[in-house]
Amino acid sequence: MRRRRAIGRSLVESEVDTSSTAAATTATAVLTAPLSLEGGLAAELKPANLVQRVLSLFRNVRPGADLSHFQLPATFNLPKSQLQLYGEGVYCAGEDYLSRCARGKDSLERLTGVVAWSISTTRPPIFGFAPYNPVLGETHHVSSGSIHVLLEQVSHRPPVSALHATDDGGNIELVWCQNPVPKFHGTSIEATVNGKRQVKLLKFNETYEVDCPNLLIRLLPAPSVEWSGTVRITCKESGLEAELSYHRSRSFLGIGGDARCVNGKVFRSSSGSQETACEIDGHWDRTVSLKDVRSGEVSVLYDAKRAIGNLITPEVKDQEDLSSSESAVVWSEVSEAILAKDWEKASEAKRQVEGRARKLDKERNERGEVWMPKHFSLSQDKNGKWECWPLEKSVRPAPIIVPSS
Repeated sequence: MRRRRAIGRSLVESEVDTSSTAAATTATAVLTAPLSLEGGLAAELKPANLVQRVLSLFRNVRPGADLSHFQLPATFNLPKSQLQLYGEGVYCAGEDYLSRCARGKDSLERLTGVVAWSISTTRPPIFGFAPYNPVLGETHHVSSGSIHVLLEQVSHRPPVSALHATDDGGNIELVWCQNPVPKFHGTSIEATVNGKRQVKLLKFNETYEVDCPNLLIRLLPAPSVEWSGTVRITCKESGLEAELSYHRSRSFLGIGGDARCVNGKVFRSSSGSQETACEIDGHWDRTVSLKDVRSGEVSVLYDAKRAIGNLITPEVKDQEDLSSSESAVVWSEVSEAILAKDWEKASEAKRQVEGRARKLDKERNERGEVWMPKHFSLSQDKNGKWECWPLEKSVRPAPIIVPSS
């Protein structure tokens, strides 16, 4: 039963996962390899004439157009939802950089740990492919070791995704609220990810706010896709900040340039002088070094091969506990068809998923109901910024797990 509150228009919780228990227990989940440095989906998704096909998509799109709800054919989809991509940045990792954050002996070591973890969430995108746009109320729930991750699509127009993650030891809590805004610029597409990403180290009463780099897709003169922009990581409790710059490649026609370069600094903002404590330099797909300015000592802050080199595909542990709103269930028929390269079936299955979501939205409007997220509270300030708060203190273990290597 959905909970309702009579205040002019009724409030109704997520309808995506209100189907019968029997339907949920027979649901099939399709889980695919995470984006990683080697192999995986990148090795499988290489159709012919990709550049020409991508350019044809935007033939009638004006520069400056918002592509948040651009209807992408199934042939250009990764076999997974955007919620799964967000989640993989947390639960799919070779080296546990997240737990390392909470083991830092002082505030500087903990902040540089958060910097390393932030870099580890940067995954190699694949040119010409995008995940499914999550439907309203879609969820994704996965456990990896002691960390439990839950995501929900809390808004569809505009698209807003919320994430909550906690660990068994009560050391770490993550709360994200992300709103991607992709725009077409004629020869490129740039997606800005708005919203807050918070890393809470509970035993130290420290909260770190972490930005996300932009995703830049170049169509001409040479096709490419890369992360770019400035990421700031701040901790008000310690007064420490980090600033990272993800640099765009300066290649000419795809030749040369220093792609995937990242550099920056760690400094104490509370002093007013912003005296630099550490310098950061390297490549997010290789290694990133940390230099102590005072001592001159250089150490490896981040090693991409160890962090995202050969990532393990999640698997279903408890079939009966799978929700019908789970991303891997919602899009299962589409993903199966994409993996089989049955494009007609993939297109039809995708139309059915999106059609059901539109039907539910229409029915809610006709009944005068306002949809409410199941796992988060949601607000928007006068400047249009979104914020989310989890309704539960912790995330329970999930029916989908990442097996230990």
